[in-house]
Amino acid sequence: MHRLWLVFAQAVTVSVAILFVVQALKPEWLGGNGPAVVSLQEASTPAAAEPRKVVSYSDAARKAVPSVVHIYTSKEVKAPRHPFADDPVFRYFFGDRFGGPQRQSGLGSGVIVSADGYILTNNHVVESMDEIEVATNDGRRFRARIAGTDPDTDIAVLQIRVDSRLPAITFAPAESLRVGDVVLAIGNPFGVGQTVTHGIVSALGRTHLGINTFENFIQTDAPINPGNSGGALVDSGGNLVGINTAIFSRSGGNQGIGFAIPVSIGRSVMEQIIKSGAVTRGWIGVEVQEITPELAESFKLPATQGALIAGVMRGSPADRAGIRPGDVLVAVEGRQVKDPQVMLDLIAGLAPGTAAKFRIRREAKEFDVDVNIGKRPPMQRERE
Repeated sequence: MHRLWLVFAQAVTVSVAILFVVQALKPEWLGGNGPAVVSLQEASTPAAAEPRKVVSYSDAARKAVPSVVHIYTSKEVKAPRHPFADDPVFRYFFGDRFGGPQRQSGLGSGVIVSADGYILTNNHVVESMDEIEVATNDGRRFRARIAGTDPDTDIAVLQIRVDSRLPAITFAPAESLRVGDVVLAIGNPFGVGQTVTHGIVSALGRTHLGINTFENFIQTDAPINPGNSGGALVDSGGNLVGINTAIFSRSGGNQGIGFAIPVSIGRSVMEQIIKSGAVTRGWIGVEVQEITPELAESFKLPATQGALIAGVMRGSPADRAGIRPGDVLVAVEGRQVKDPQVMLDLIAGLAPGTAAKFRIRREAKEFDVDVNIGKRPPMQRERE
């Protein structure tokens, strides 16, 4: 029995050895394809690797960049007179180089809005400047004149004379911008040259910032720096959605909070300036105040909504209509007044020379008065 067991064990061992040799050297005898031999390179490469998709905004930038210009400004300023300017010895050695007129320069950006030479920029870029030069993206330089300005929205329109048509930017459709949309800021920050930065729309309809009289800003985290003012804020398709105008910064540089004037405001102002040279808005001649909870309690008002009339100009449209200090303006032409900023926007949108219905609350009673709208004087920041 022991002998039989030894013969069986040896036969099994020899059979396994033969099977291993055949599997390694002649796998086709067993009907198999043999062991798969995979190289190190094949093992590290995915079997069906898909090409990686790279997000790029180069098409949008290529479309918008030719329409953005650099604006160089300067004006003559008087330097403070040197205390030794009248000293003959001092004048002998230094002449009149101290105390004479000097030129102060400025820098900004602009957007070509028409092929025949109209450019949209910020008013603060060109305000009080006596020389304005525009450099286009292709290297040409032009002397520019101010076609008109609107300090209340910080918009200015320049005009240059050209022999050929300029690449005008495309305006984005009204109300097309949403919070979270990708935007590109194009301009000339710090004078380094044409620059494109990107971010998203952080918020819409920003007001009460104390930047302009009429505020309805786009807030973005796209880097905006000095020199970008007046430049283009475009969407991912390269269409103009705003005019870069201001940043919130403690250091003077970008901190991720920038503001742009919506293209709807810029376009409206531009069209009025090109047509008539100025912007016309409605005005009634009142001073207004925000209604705080303390004022609401003092005046026995049911809510803090509305605009408290703090003063009325003598002989103004409001005065002639019988509006008094202490009244609360509740609605204009049926549209609710939430705060003084809304009231200002509603009145500004009324055509001078027309009559409008104002809803007034006085001593717990509400009534309507008809007001003949006047024309808003320039830069009336305190009286509306």
